[in-house]
Amino acid sequence: MRALCWYGTNDVRVTTVPDPKIINKHDAIIKVTSTAICGSDLHILDGFQPTMEKGDILGHEPMGEVVEIGSDVKKLKIGDRVVVPFTISCGECFFCKKQMYSLCDNSNPGADLARKAMGHATAGIFGYSHMLGGYAGGQAEYLRVPYADVGPFKIPNGIPDEKVLFLSDIFPTGYMAAENCGIEAGDTVAVWGCGPVAQFAIQSAWMFGAARVIAIDNVIDRLEMASQQGRAETVNFDAVDVYDQLMEMTGGRGPDRCIDAVGCEAHAGGTLDGIIDAVKTATLLGTDRPHVLRQAIKSCRKGGTISVPGVYVGYGDKIPLGAAMNKGLTLKTGQTHVQKYMPILFEKIEKDEIDPSFVITHHMQLDDAAKGYSIFKEKQDHCIKVVLKP
Repeated sequence: MRALCWYGTNDVRVTTVPDPKIINKHDAIIKVTSTAICGSDLHILDGFQPTMEKGDILGHEPMGEVVEIGSDVKKLKIGDRVVVPFTISCGECFFCKKQMYSLCDNSNPGADLARKAMGHATAGIFGYSHMLGGYAGGQAEYLRVPYADVGPFKIPNGIPDEKVLFLSDIFPTGYMAAENCGIEAGDTVAVWGCGPVAQFAIQSAWMFGAARVIAIDNVIDRLEMASQQGRAETVNFDAVDVYDQLMEMTGGRGPDRCIDAVGCEAHAGGTLDGIIDAVKTATLLGTDRPHVLRQAIKSCRKGGTISVPGVYVGYGDKIPLGAAMNKGLTLKTGQTHVQKYMPILFEKIEKDEIDPSFVITHHMQLDDAAKGYSIFKEKQDHCIKVVLKP
């Protein structure tokens, strides 16, 4: 089959690899009909995510048709259309039973690597390093899906892929980010970043009762989408000091809830801390650029909440813990418990409360995936979200 594989920093290629096989009686094989490039994939492309190996298949936002099932798979049949969550979860461990699927105890073969890095292992993730399981990803013609009775979400015929594909990751991720904020009626929510996850965080903030949503970025296309599709007020961090602007917009109080939808590769607009972060990561003296997290801690109102769906991979310098502690801030983070949210959000799609396809700017063939990565990374051709068709 054809698949998009990683060969090193800024080196991804579509090549021919062996077809996946059933190796466990709980597996399924799907023929991928749509898959997407995620902002998290750029952390791999840029060399931030450790424990990658040459030839690893990337991608964690797939859907498709079931073409083969293991002998113990009970909930799926050949021919079913399914969206596959990026998190791989057993459904039976302590965490899965609490619907904390991204913390599954049993789905990560790279648990020893993860424990050394983080203290505990989290769930396996498709196409996202050997520390997170070493699983082949979904930017491919076929995908092996472990724990097939737990992950894949069945989709009725007649609903286009594009309306439901993002149940695999970015819609639940944005929704959980807003939920983690604990939004109360009348709240002002500030969202750093206007990429695809942030666009869904903006949409979800309204669902939870926000009175105002302020979106922060420097990419005009993304800011326009946040304004036009998300009804957000916008701040271009190239044009103003973000802290000063947020204080002015909130009468000096600060946003009630802040969402860091950027993560480890923040572009800091020439700020001193951002320049130091960039130098450290470029010289391998640091693993993350946490400028946005610092800014959110400084900007959030006293007693407020900061939610972090943006991916961090290691250690961040100069986090203002003193400000977070003295201001009484609550910090909530985590990879998304996708399986928990898929039925909730599918119902919203069915009721036409939201059409997630609004974020798609580019459709491309799988063989053009390397080009898709390039234009997505460089924000060329007004690119916000790329969907690949194997």
